[in-house]
Amino acid sequence: MTTDKDLLDGQLEHWQRTFVANPEMYGPDPSEPGAYARDLFRREGMTDVLELGAGQGRDTLAFLRAGLNVTALDYASDALAGLERAAKASGHRAQLTAVAHDVHQPLPLPDASVDGVYSHMLFNMALTMSELDHLAAEVARVLRPGGLHVYTVRHTGDAHYGAGTAHGDDMHENGGFIVHFFDRALVDRLTPGCTLLDVTEFEEGGLPRRLWRITLRRSEAPAPVALTVRGGSRCRRARRNGGTPPPPPLSWGSTNPRTTTPCARR
Repeated sequence: MTTDKDLLDGQLEHWQRTFVANPEMYGPDPSEPGAYARDLFRREGMTDVLELGAGQGRDTLAFLRAGLNVTALDYASDALAGLERAAKASGHRAQLTAVAHDVHQPLPLPDASVDGVYSHMLFNMALTMSELDHLAAEVARVLRPGGLHVYTVRHTGDAHYGAGTAHGDDMHENGGFIVHFFDRALVDRLTPGCTLLDVTEFEEGGLPRRLWRITLRRSEAPAPVALTVRGGSRCRRARRNGGTPPPPPLSWGSTNPRTTTPCARR
């Protein structure tokens, strides 16, 4: 009988082989959601970002070039080694902390230690519902008050949903890769300590893959000291520019933070 550990070990080996065989599998340019997250994090004045499932680092490198400090996690150590070499070659090695890590385990960061968390299809990995709940709670734990979480998932409107070998919890295996497909109820479920700001549908790849890009904000009120420092920074920048501090592009007080276009379940 195949156990969860067997499935996990098999996925790790499959990804390791894939990355070794295809060292530039995704190319040098950031993904569409990676570019979105980079621009959003910069507009928010963020400095410290955690990336889950960084892989070969096409989005990581975009964050580094934008001046962000990135802690990049992935369980494929070969991919992380390549990312470290690429960061060094581009002159951004000092901004990068690369850690081999399995997201089935608690995230290796202190509470409230990063401004933003990003991942591209990491939540689609071979994770059960309870493991996804744990991961979402861990993301909320490491985010600073007001921080942003941007992630993408393939959803149940994807052509591969229901195809291949079923592993339960809406997980299906195709071509050796196990994907946990999301419905909208699961998106709404994975919001502990956060406000759901946006769900945007997009397509990627030749199939094409059908995905949602999801944006959440850590919604607990900041402690007074943290609020003073964060607000003061915006005010100082505004005074230098001779104006008033601009509001963040995505706010806790959004009039309709759950409005989505288009993301009805297909």
